[in-house]
Amino acid sequence: MQRGTWLGLKEQCSAVAESSASRKGVRRAGQQRWWEQEITVNGNIQKGELITYNLTELIKPEAYEVRLTPITRFGEGDSTIRVIKYSAPVNPHLREFHCGFEDGNICLFTQDDTDNFDWTKQSTATRDTKYTPNTGPNADRSGSKEGFYMYIETSRPRLEGEKARLLSPVFSVAPKNPYGVTNTAYCFSFYYHMYGQHIGSLNVYLRLKGQTTIENPVWSSSGNKGQHWNQARVNIHPTTSFQLIFEGIRGPGIEGDIAIDDVSIVEGECMKADQPANNLRAGAVGTLAHIWLFPVILLMSVLSHQR
Repeated sequence: MQRGTWLGLKEQCSAVAESSASRKGVRRAGQQRWWEQEITVNGNIQKGELITYNLTELIKPEAYEVRLTPITRFGEGDSTIRVIKYSAPVNPHLREFHCGFEDGNICLFTQDDTDNFDWTKQSTATRDTKYTPNTGPNADRSGSKEGFYMYIETSRPRLEGEKARLLSPVFSVAPKNPYGVTNTAYCFSFYYHMYGQHIGSLNVYLRLKGQTTIENPVWSSSGNKGQHWNQARVNIHPTTSFQLIFEGIRGPGIEGDIAIDDVSIVEGECMKADQPANNLRAGAVGTLAHIWLFPVILLMSVLSHQR
């Protein structure tokens, strides 16, 4: 689990006597000291009832012991202890983020509840292409048929113009430097696949903290781009915590699947692409030819004077 998400820890009252409260204890594995807190509830907890608690005491990414003790009018009941592994948050302060959609929680990306349909996590090995063989990737970005990516399925009942929106986690930027300007530039990159005669559009928006109704366009592309993955690289300059939104729009037909893979956000602006090596070699050859050509011209000039 991760700090900041609610914990799926549930207490089930099994005692005959009704429980009116519980005592929650948390400690780092191997430590002696417990952080304890009494949790009261409205009314009595009935036998068999499930109650969910939030844990906010987790600080370092390591194992914790969680103890729950029911409290009844007759005293404390039997305690239950569970060990929970806490993993570090994706973005306590964003320096570098990479997501290939391989893990079960798809890097904490979420579906937008206000759109028409959802993005789908898929691999070529499990994707049924029987009805739409002329659209969608034939492998993930790395070339693996078992690797995963996110895509929009545009087969029926989808209609032209319908949208699927995928929301990134909320990323925190570096705090402002009171003695100078803070560099809040990030290189945002991802791979996209837009193959099929009915491809619609893929849009990316930047949403800043506190501006839930304002989405700044970052990148956009439409139409068939061929049966291959392309990379997009964009500099973004968020001034506060931010979120990125991938919006896939269904085109005029069923051969319009759009996919994304290998999303990354790295602190600092994107590096300019280096010149192709063949250009460098061509320039070097041209320089060498010029160097050798000059002595040849000079030698021919000397020979003509001697004649």
